[in-house]
Amino acid sequence: MQDLIEAVQRNCDIVDARHGADFGMCTYLMKMRELYRWEQGLPLGARLGKDAVGDWLTAREAHLEGLEQADFRELVIDGRSIDPFDADAVNAAVRADGLVYSAGLVHGARPHFFLAELEGERQADHGFLLRVSGRELARCLNSPPAMTRGSTIFLRRESLRRYLWEKYESWLWSRPRNAMAQAVACYPFDTALEHALDAMTAAEMAVIEAHERGEHQAGLQLGDAWDAMLLALSLTPAELMARAVRDHLADCTHTLPLLLEQGREASLHFFIANLGAMRKQLFPSLLTAYREWSESGNTAMLAELSERGAQHWLDLARRMLVLHESHARTAAGPIAAEVEQAFL
Repeated sequence: MQDLIEAVQRNCDIVDARHGADFGMCTYLMKMRELYRWEQGLPLGARLGKDAVGDWLTAREAHLEGLEQADFRELVIDGRSIDPFDADAVNAAVRADGLVYSAGLVHGARPHFFLAELEGERQADHGFLLRVSGRELARCLNSPPAMTRGSTIFLRRESLRRYLWEKYESWLWSRPRNAMAQAVACYPFDTALEHALDAMTAAEMAVIEAHERGEHQAGLQLGDAWDAMLLALSLTPAELMARAVRDHLADCTHTLPLLLEQGREASLHFFIANLGAMRKQLFPSLLTAYREWSESGNTAMLAELSERGAQHWLDLARRMLVLHESHARTAAGPIAAEVEQAFL
């Protein structure tokens, strides 16, 4: 088992060696600091020694420097060598040991791997398999809390908890009076950090599951051509736009309807707080509807926008596919122009 963990972690380190510099310096250092916390098994609220982190960072960067040109290692399980990107074969081999594995490509066609303890799995409606992981045994610098791979949805509880901690810690720097402040106020962060993180993680697990359900449905609606388009648009503004469009489609069909249920107020605040710049730019009416709800408590505008947005983003996504099919390698410009004319 330890050999498998080390092999997966080596592949994760190769990813970090090749793509760690893709992050801005501040983001990179924050992620490295949290990777140190994970590697050392430290509580999320523990103070980190500056010298200890500095020494670890120096050693880690030297380690990564030697891996930039390395090949990904095959995973040997029960004497059988498996391609590290063959996640189905790996999961079939490790499931009896209570583990879960994922491999694939994330933003910018960057490889991604993780290995964790399997907390539970179930066959959900609409034909997809939901796998929930707990303690993580091998991970990359970038550790998304949820991913959809084909017909399988991976929810990473530990990664989500760390993600929430990072968001909370960032907000603490200046404590702005924004949507994040509203979300934080719903939990006892000042008096019971661990309890607050546990409660927030439990609430947000349902939200990220809803988003991934929406992603799965979008995949059925858009087909394999969407992934081919993303690869062709890799590292262009059009790729960021395409990912934002699909995120909005997933959220309008699944996430927002969940957030509008009674008792989800904290999650609705957190959802708005974590919209990226591109998503805000494409969907300004969502912020308007959120402000209306914040001031009046009336969800009517958000509900109407969710229903209208589901069709709007699906239609736009399909037009983007047509442009990719007709323009092939030069599609990035026309696709970006189409999106810029379709803000909602």
